[in-house]
Amino acid sequence: MAVSLDGVMVPMKDGDRQEKREQAQVDGKHQRGPSGYKEVGCGTVSFYDGDRLCTRRMARMPEHKKTTLKEMLTAEVHAALAERPNLDVVKMADGARDNCTYLSKELDVPGHEVVDFFHACEHLNNALIAAYGETHPKRRSQYEKLKTVLRDEIDGVGKVIRSLVHLRDMHPRRKNIAQELGYFRRNHHRMNYAELKDANLPIGTGVTEAACKTLATQRMKRSGMRWRHPGGQAILTFRSAVQSDRFDRFWNILAETYKADFHIADNVIPLHRHMSRGRRAA
Repeated sequence: MAVSLDGVMVPMKDGDRQEKREQAQVDGKHQRGPSGYKEVGCGTVSFYDGDRLCTRRMARMPEHKKTTLKEMLTAEVHAALAERPNLDVVKMADGARDNCTYLSKELDVPGHEVVDFFHACEHLNNALIAAYGETHPKRRSQYEKLKTVLRDEIDGVGKVIRSLVHLRDMHPRRKNIAQELGYFRRNHHRMNYAELKDANLPIGTGVTEAACKTLATQRMKRSGMRWRHPGGQAILTFRSAVQSDRFDRFWNILAETYKADFHIADNVIPLHRHMSRGRRAA
């Protein structure tokens, strides 16, 4: 079982778009990124038997530290382990500290902690760009070499760290190298990719990134769209149920929960009779 979470920025009606722009001008700061956007949290719990069998997807509108999403993921994981306590658990994220803290401490389930391999490769590439420049042939050759080492060799991350230490010492003024070196050192224990591959366990969060795209991006970032929490959450909840093959169960719960008794007054004229008289009069 692999559990992961990520986020995607969506346009919000209550995103304080104009206020943020005006405050940036007052502070004399350059406006960075799209104003009026907030992060929708997306999470997945996937089940594998060599190949991926199925994925449960969930998403929540912007919330501080993704609190509700984390509660949902925790409940999903514990429910699965109650049925199959012998499952190997892989806890994956892109290296963002809050996500990693949740998976390592708050989730409170033993398992393999993993930084998404492709995000790790992006950080490796950034360090090599800082050392050689983006277009230098050696940057490309070193990237291909170290990427393979990181993925396929036992303690490949240790070898990558030693290579980055050498580059940092050669270029002490290029701060990006030291910054990326720190990233690999902090996540050393989450980059045992060769061991995970040998055990036929996943090393990437592509399923979660796909959930971000299909749950939120494709539906909520169309031209001219801006969202408030209630409407956006309704969309995300329905899409999550459909994409998790749970819509029928979800609809039964919804139908039982949202019920209201009503009575038709005696003096109400049925709509179809009213329309029929209107057509004859015309």
